[in-house]
Amino acid sequence: MKIESRIFGLGVFFFVPVAIVYGIVTGWNEPVGYLALLLVAGLAGMIGAYLGFTARRVGMRPEDRSDAEIHEGAGEQGHFSPWSWWPLVLGLAAAGGFLGLAVGFWVTYISGGLALVALVGWVYEYSRGDHAH
Repeated sequence: MKIESRIFGLGVFFFVPVAIVYGIVTGWNEPVGYLALLLVAGLAGMIGAYLGFTARRVGMRPEDRSDAEIHEGAGEQGHFSPWSWWPLVLGLAAAGGFLGLAVGFWVTYISGGLALVALVGWVYEYSRGDHAH
């Protein structure tokens, strides 16, 4: 994870000067652009710091070593449910929320309710039914 943390950490040193140059070019009259770039720099710094702390805690991964073999990265990578339909429902609810911002705000309320149902369904999908633990 050291490579990832360096990439995001160097993003701070890229986005801050770009934000300053953007502010100078626009005469500081357009606050959204340079503020957004400063926020991107902050996000890159936070992600880089998190990945750096995680790299220290977890240690070297096979991806971080130049002498690693492919089989060292084999094994369980996490728990994923390939049969779950809840991510699709949650994605449709998010799309409906953005549609509501463009078409009419009442659509956002319906999408918010659908998103709440999808999120609860996704969280508790292993608590009931065939795949209960």
